Order: sequence, then C-alpha cells, then structure tokens
Amino acid sequence: MEEDKVNNPETMTNDSALDEKSHVEAASKFIQETSLEKMHEIAEAARRKRLMEPPKWVYPDDV
Repeated sequence: MEEDKVNNPETMTNDSALDEKSHVEAASKFIQETSLEKMHEIAEAARRKRLMEPPKWVYPDDV
C-alpha cells in the first residue's frame, strides 16, 4: 500500500489533512443541498450504468 494512501492521522501531512477536510466539506455541502430524491436518481443511474458494463475479472498476482 502506498504511504500517502494510508488513512492514519499520525502519518498525515498537512496537505493530505487539508485535502481530506475539503472532501468532508464538499460531501457535507452536497448532502445539505441535494434532495433525497435527487440522490436516489444519481444512485439509480450509477447502478444502471454498472449493470450495462461487461463483467471485470480480477486475477490474483502470480506468486
């Protein structure tokens, strides 16, 4: 796992902490400004898109 991808408060830099805070603020704003019906429409569109995609096979790394 990459070091900057670890969600550990002790190893976070100021930049990654600010970046995470901006994501939290954006998510909070989205939740406050978007109706539940609109969120449901977004989720349903994503679900339909996912169903239309061909299956993706994941192969384990050769050991």
